[in-house]
Amino acid sequence: MRYLPLTGDDRAEMLAAIGAPSVDDLFRDVPEAARLSAPVDLPCHLGEFEVEQAISAMAAKSRHSGVMASFLGAGAYRHHIPAAVDHLIQRSEFLTSYTPYQPEIAQGTLQYLFEFQTQVALLTGMEVANASMYDGSTACAEAVEMARRITGRHRVVLSGNLHPHYAEVIHTLAALHGTEVVSKPAAPAGEGDLAGDVDGETACIVVQYPDVFGHVRDFTALARAAQAAGALLIVAVTEVVALGALVPPGAMGADIVVGEGQGLGVGLQYGGPYLGLFAARAKFVRQMPGRLCGETVDATGRRGFVLTLSTREQHIRREKATSNICTNSGLCSLAFTIHLSLLGEAGLVKLAALNHARAVTLADALAGVAGVEVLNESFFNEFTLRLPKAAAPVVEALVARGILGGVPGARLWPGDPTADNLLIVAATETNSEAEINAFAKTLAEVLA
Repeated sequence: MRYLPLTGDDRAEMLAAIGAPSVDDLFRDVPEAARLSAPVDLPCHLGEFEVEQAISAMAAKSRHSGVMASFLGAGAYRHHIPAAVDHLIQRSEFLTSYTPYQPEIAQGTLQYLFEFQTQVALLTGMEVANASMYDGSTACAEAVEMARRITGRHRVVLSGNLHPHYAEVIHTLAALHGTEVVSKPAAPAGEGDLAGDVDGETACIVVQYPDVFGHVRDFTALARAAQAAGALLIVAVTEVVALGALVPPGAMGADIVVGEGQGLGVGLQYGGPYLGLFAARAKFVRQMPGRLCGETVDATGRRGFVLTLSTREQHIRREKATSNICTNSGLCSLAFTIHLSLLGEAGLVKLAALNHARAVTLADALAGVAGVEVLNESFFNEFTLRLPKAAAPVVEALVARGILGGVPGARLWPGDPTADNLLIVAATETNSEAEINAFAKTLAEVLA
């Protein structure tokens, strides 16, 4: 039985109230060519078993990182997830928990979110962190909007070595607020000084650490230059495991740090869900989007946890909110917290060191292939190659031989001929020396 609560008169009254002549006018921002003129041509419904068969057959056409050697990165990384993580997050009190507006019945949820915030603040070297965002790219766009509110300025500078997907999300959100976005050109061999791009009209400058090509650099001088001009420095981290080895952005003077937490606890998951990290200086806390969990005591003096510094307008009356985010990636943040708790500080440092060591071994092996140039002087677990021919067909040839050999530059910068020969590769603790040697050998054969 279909549930259609509104009559034709109800719809007409609603349209009249908002000044829209017809329902079609509600979709006027969608180009006419993109609208459907008829129902989608899909097959008739099937039984559960038939659907499982059909979807399994479709899935079998794809080759994923779990069935072959994978050197993929560029913002999504394959790490080993302890079995305890999935076991614990599937407990019913975690898996089915609802938003923690009522602290008297949500102490468990509020406590793990509080612990998550503590972990993120420690990792990033910042003073305060929120209870997660949707993913790294939207967290980055929210940071730009936060900087705009704090400074009252409407000019944003994006590093050319910021992940292009992050840059696209920033452009999308900025267009709604009339914000001017200045995107610097990509610099595969390493970016120069960005301080000269900050002026008295700049709200913030956004950089990535390590950047999309894998370069690691010190942003201390850039932070000082930005702050001297009254602007904020936003640092985006797409590989959270890197913070187990590198100087945290907060120690360099960053004002806001955002990141992608997928690498700890969440896994690749066929493209989602992901986990946005967001941390800032304490003086900016009231402009920080999303939820913030705080520690308090109840009437009898017992320790407890609550949502704090967050009015109901943050979640309901959007025109008065600091953000359009009304929830968080709760289960993913729990997975992150469990994984990081299992590792501990010493374990994270060891994991980061192992990632870097595997990447060094891979870089040395691939640099020995005729015609291949490694563009990085420094990197964590990811770096960029310049090949003697277009990278995309090389990647396809590697896949045919059982190796996911990285992300071609043409996929991230389509239409840019300078990116055609670039190949971004990553190595993690999941890559064995045998896989690394096989990659180098096979790449040499494909390029020959």
